[in-house]
Amino acid sequence: MKKDFLAIADFSTEELQDMLENAIAMKKEWREHGNAAILKGKSLAMVFQKPSLRTRVSFERGMEQLGGSALYLSPQEIGLGQRESIADVARVLSGYVDAVMARVFSHDHILELAKWSSVPVINGLSDYNHPSQAMADAMTILEEFGTLKDIRVAFLGDGNNVAISLMYICAKLGAHFIFSGPEGYQLPQADVEKASQIAKASSGSVSIIPDPKQAVAGVDVIYTDTWTSMGQEEEAKQREAVFPAYQVNEEIVDLAHEHVIVLHCLPAHRGQEITDPVADGPHSRLFPQAHNRMHAQKAILAYLMAD
Repeated sequence: MKKDFLAIADFSTEELQDMLENAIAMKKEWREHGNAAILKGKSLAMVFQKPSLRTRVSFERGMEQLGGSALYLSPQEIGLGQRESIADVARVLSGYVDAVMARVFSHDHILELAKWSSVPVINGLSDYNHPSQAMADAMTILEEFGTLKDIRVAFLGDGNNVAISLMYICAKLGAHFIFSGPEGYQLPQADVEKASQIAKASSGSVSIIPDPKQAVAGVDVIYTDTWTSMGQEEEAKQREAVFPAYQVNEEIVDLAHEHVIVLHCLPAHRGQEITDPVADGPHSRLFPQAHNRMHAQKAILAYLMAD
């Protein structure tokens, strides 16, 4: 039975830990003498509805480093669900490649690709979640603290796809996840309840604390993301009016633990959700986190594709 990588919640704590440990091992191996060609002869189709710097380069280079190849398919080339049905695209690609990574607007498109594909499908981002990003986030925290168990992680801003996947991986790995955002931009209640139940089993927790200063008090990790994601541009002015209190600035960072690290999935809108002194300061791990996308995704690719 084929395996897909669609959501963090689909995987056990043990599976996630194994992939993260493999990601760290692969990073070390890559730095020392390059990765073993465990995906030699394997190919990955990369289907994009939304543009991306990190997703394209990290998956493409990751496949190359493991001995495989990656093929970029732009929005103009496929027109997923428009020029050709998703079911037909999935079945055609299944005859050409060994796995498909897709970065889409609608989560339903990922689910339909996986339904009709006979090869593994990887969620490179959807409007609901961003599991490949969460793997890099967890890897970065793991490298910093050696564990996620009992680590306090505060997310400030919009209850978006990045926040959802981060909440689930924290819940799976025993961290204490705290969300703080304005009214009307909260995490989906059903996901909060589901993640809370998962967290109980791992001795973690999920909390909603509206006041950002209370939310970051004594935490180990502060995470933020853009206030306005791709596809929400018409809401930009409205969002810019309600999110400034959740900006990650020096005042906010000073309320956290002295060893706090600051994460952001990028691209960053400097001066909005994060300030330059924080993004470029001693607590920032923005660029190691971005680089970890490649290694975390190599572990995902190996889990799905290696013989």
